[in-house]
Amino acid sequence: MQLISKLYGPFFDPHNWETVVTSSSDWMIILSLVMIECLLSVDNAVVLATQTQVLTNLKDREKSLFYGLWGAYVFRFLVIGIGTYLIHIWEIKIIGALYLLYMVYRYFAPKKKGASQKITSPKVKKERHLSLFWSVVLQIEMMDIIFSVDSVLASLAISSNPVIVLIGGMIGILCMRGIAEIIMNVMRKIPELETMAYVLIAIIGIKLFVSIPLIGWEVPSGIFALIVVLAVLITLAIHFYRVNRQTH
Repeated sequence: MQLISKLYGPFFDPHNWETVVTSSSDWMIILSLVMIECLLSVDNAVVLATQTQVLTNLKDREKSLFYGLWGAYVFRFLVIGIGTYLIHIWEIKIIGALYLLYMVYRYFAPKKKGASQKITSPKVKKERHLSLFWSVVLQIEMMDIIFSVDSVLASLAISSNPVIVLIGGMIGILCMRGIAEIIMNVMRKIPELETMAYVLIAIIGIKLFVSIPLIGWEVPSGIFALIVVLAVLITLAIHFYRVNRQTH
């Protein structure tokens, strides 16, 4: 109990919250944390938007992101309390990288013949739909766990006050979810973006793997942002080229 009180006591201290909320300097730190959260979560937004594409119902896609949002809030609260120990859990990055690469393999792997016939029964389709929805929610939570490691560590390096880190993280997660929804809506209008997203996921998986302490290769955020921009521009060019060919 003493350990729990030590880790999470500051979250329940009214004086600590009052000091943070009324301090302009603390809010400057919070805004900095929000910016860092958004920059570090570009990878996460791409992955989340792609994961929701397997749900055919738009309402289910939005609902899965909503559930994932609250799960991310709960996990972030727990993680910030034990943030000093996160430095030792780099193995989670390996698990995340392998999982992302598996997602890419599953997308590009040749589909078995007759797979589409297996879901013709309404009963089977309904059961699969329910299990698929919750599996997507669990995948979203898993990605939140994996990608939050870097952002929490970066935030704790800026401020040791867990309340400041928590507020910055909560606002940042909300902004990141907004980015994911925008990407999701654009992907519906430009289907080629889904293939591009899986290519980016492969790059993200490699980027995550080489960042473990045993390798220590950190891909600068600027280079990754440039890769994303180039990938989007090339995909848009392919999309409009195909549209023009169909109209002529």
